[in-house]
Amino acid sequence: MSIFSRIKSFIQLFVKAVKGEEQNFTEGSINRAIFLLSVPMILEMAMESVFAVVDIFFVSRLNNSDAVAVIGLTESLLAIVYSIAWGISMGATALVARRVGEKDHAAAAVAGVQAILVGVVFSFLISLTGIFFHDTLLRLMGASEQVVAAGSGFTFWMLTGNITIMMLFLINGIFRGAGNAAIAMRVLWIANLFNMVLDPILIFGLGPIPAFGVEGAAISTNIGRGIGVLIQLYYLFSDKSIVKMSAQNFKIDWKIIKQVIEVSAGGTGQFLISSASWVFLARIIAYFGSAAIAGYTIALRVIVFTILPSWGMANAAATLVGQNLGANQPDRAEKSVWKTGLYNMVFLGLVMIVFLFFSSPILRFFTSDESVIEYGTQCLQIVAFGYLFYGYGMVITQSFNGAGDTKTPTLLNLFGFWCFQIPLAYWLAIVLKLGPSGVYAAIAIAESAIAVAGILLFRGGKWKTVKV
Repeated sequence: MSIFSRIKSFIQLFVKAVKGEEQNFTEGSINRAIFLLSVPMILEMAMESVFAVVDIFFVSRLNNSDAVAVIGLTESLLAIVYSIAWGISMGATALVARRVGEKDHAAAAVAGVQAILVGVVFSFLISLTGIFFHDTLLRLMGASEQVVAAGSGFTFWMLTGNITIMMLFLINGIFRGAGNAAIAMRVLWIANLFNMVLDPILIFGLGPIPAFGVEGAAISTNIGRGIGVLIQLYYLFSDKSIVKMSAQNFKIDWKIIKQVIEVSAGGTGQFLISSASWVFLARIIAYFGSAAIAGYTIALRVIVFTILPSWGMANAAATLVGQNLGANQPDRAEKSVWKTGLYNMVFLGLVMIVFLFFSSPILRFFTSDESVIEYGTQCLQIVAFGYLFYGYGMVITQSFNGAGDTKTPTLLNLFGFWCFQIPLAYWLAIVLKLGPSGVYAAIAIAESAIAVAGILLFRGGKWKTVKV
């Protein structure tokens, strides 16, 4: 085959992946299946990370490190919301993928609706917390009164409007489980477009629209995500999705809700454990002042921008595992995981090289404050050393979840983050007086250790016998 024929074939396959024409991945080429699933999932996750980067880009133009700091502290609080959303989303993906693999699309729709109902209840409770305790939570995170005054409104809007985060993640999990990641990708494109347009308008003001400052970033993000959720619901109730829902599906089914909660609990626990660790890490860094928090916040947004596309490949592996286990093909499921892990490791290896040599220019795109750039550069360069292991590890973790075995990665996170990472970060940063660099080193070391342990457990094969 000539080079031109190969390029033509690649373009045709890429277009097919973006269109989302194929939804059953239990047969045919595994490499083809990985590509068709990964492309839209990578683009979906890239679009999710754009939310964070766009917000920090415009807010940093306020030249107010307190405003940037409040975003970082709020993001640590929101990590709990993301944990619950991701957990329920993983439960929905596992259940829907298994039912699709069994070719029971009606049962897949019922499982998806029950997951949505569970998410709505959790979202309501979080909104109440945001309404009454947003400023108190910031203070608990170590924010000074100056930081609270500069941006408590941002925290209020992000916590109160958390249902847009919850539903966007959860419903996209349903689409991923059905093998139609292209819809999830398109939804985030549109949501991001609205956010990018509204961000500068609401932050800096335009004509009769007043300048809301950092609070405007939260309002525009909620509007953009909210529009995305409306589009998701349109797809779910139309003929465009393999998992087609109707009003009849919204009848509460306690048996399936119990199943959703059981499968989601481990996933939620994983992210709550890791999110809580990020809260503690942010609290340690807050000890070193607003510039340290701002540098950490900007660097973390850049890291998320690279990690989320990589999660796209990990999510592809989860879907392949769920569908192939549903079709009684465990060997094909395992082979899919090893191949996806290798591709992900190569991708993050390239990102690592970029961070090691170009961290400072990347950070100057967001801020001109030299002290903030110094802290951010240290974060990117040190954390990057863990990327090779993490590339494989994140695929393995999601593969456990795709199989419905959420207990194993939950225990890995519990010991890896709480028993190892947090004490190590405190010891390096405070006791040995390495400052924020000690925290960054603890992140790279712990993530690498968790990845190695996950790979060893995955090779044991117990995940193949999990029933969901």
